[in-house]
Amino acid sequence: MKTRITMVVSLLAATVIGLQVHAQSSSSGDVTRSSYAPDDPSLAVATFAGGCFWCVEEGFEKIPGVVEAVSGYSGGDEVDPTYKQVSSGQTGHTEAVKVYYDPETITYQGLLQGFWRFMDPTDADGQFVDRGQQYRPAIFYHNDRQARLARESKKALAESGRYDEPVVIEIVPFEAFYPAEEYHQDYSDKNPVRYNVYTFNSGRYQFIDEVWGDDQKLDFSQFKPREGDDAMSNDAGSGAMSGTGFDPDTYTRPDDAVLRERLTEMQYEVTREDATEPAFDNEYWDEKRAGIYVDVVSGEPLFSSSDKYKSGTGWPSFVRPIREGILVRKRDESWLGVRTEIRSKYADSHLGHVFEDGAAPTGLRYCMNSAALRFIPKDQMADAGYGEFVDEVGPPRS
Repeated sequence: MKTRITMVVSLLAATVIGLQVHAQSSSSGDVTRSSYAPDDPSLAVATFAGGCFWCVEEGFEKIPGVVEAVSGYSGGDEVDPTYKQVSSGQTGHTEAVKVYYDPETITYQGLLQGFWRFMDPTDADGQFVDRGQQYRPAIFYHNDRQARLARESKKALAESGRYDEPVVIEIVPFEAFYPAEEYHQDYSDKNPVRYNVYTFNSGRYQFIDEVWGDDQKLDFSQFKPREGDDAMSNDAGSGAMSGTGFDPDTYTRPDDAVLRERLTEMQYEVTREDATEPAFDNEYWDEKRAGIYVDVVSGEPLFSSSDKYKSGTGWPSFVRPIREGILVRKRDESWLGVRTEIRSKYADSHLGHVFEDGAAPTGLRYCMNSAALRFIPKDQMADAGYGEFVDEVGPPRS
């Protein structure tokens, strides 16, 4: 953050009272450490790092449903560090923001979509003008569900083609958070001129404008939980859902604008426009690892590698779904005859078709599009929230 202050000083004049505030230690602004957290047990909690916590805090406080965003430090070893210690880069901490939000107004997925729009997930060594591990980006998950959603969102972002560089932001367990000194809290409101000078010259918003363009503005109403959802059991930090990687009771399919952003062109055309990908030129037709195949849109569990076989068609083929009742069959007269289309139950994604020329024991061939699937290797299933299916997964049949 010294870089930040140097920039402001050079632009406004070093004699302006208060510009040295970033070099102060906590002794000049020490307050009761718990005073920033809202006293409302119904709120959910999430923690993110995206470089300068002034900017990340301001970004989250613009999102509907966010009650409070607190600047602080996370991801290091020092207990209750000061800004001076963290800014030295020796404590292992990064500047972070703890977000308190109403899970009945905004979902964790909504927070993730907002977060991507005010940081750079391709830079693991800092953010924009601020360099060093004390500015590294990170998502600190508070429960298994947050971990799964963050990984899914990161993967979708990486596959969207939006960035020229790989998406490398770390997703790690939350361990501790230490609020920053008083003068850092709500900095954009307290010091608007200095904040605007810093942000303009940091390169953050020029980067965001270039990457996101008109997509920078997001309609957060699409991330409002449906009426009747048990929002607290899924988004609140103290009420984590940890059993499965997909919860049908809380799933809401994103609208087409979001899906166009999240999915590759082929994934969108297959799942939403009923297209068929090329044979022998798709991701999973020759996949031989043990694991589970889930809907690329929703994460619904669909097929086990134990039921996969080489059909010779050039598409991933299965003898049956991983569980009965999870697929929807529809009559399809679109291709010179009648076929049986297969769609996912909750996301209503087009997956492929089922034919009666398959392998034993069912004699069926569920011929699927790789673009409609996401494969999770067996050794990653528990961490991804699909632990209940591990015993049903083994090597493919052929």
